Amino acid sequence: MSKTNINVKLTGKDGNVFNLIGICTQALREHGLKNKIAEFQSEVTSSKSYEEVLGVMINWFNVE
Repeated sequence: MSKTNINVKLTGKDGNVFNLIGICTQALREHGLKNKIAEFQSEVTSSKSYEEVLGVMINWFNVE
């Protein structure tokens, strides 16, 4: 189960890691979870690989 119940569409988007982080950050902002942005960004920036970043996103969001 994800930390949020937010759906984010990442398929078909520019796969640049910073673009994907931006999409997820914007989703948190749009759903009134600005207080969670720092926590999310801390988790993704401490990841050691692209795959780990994707794993964090999957843990936080319902990824489409």
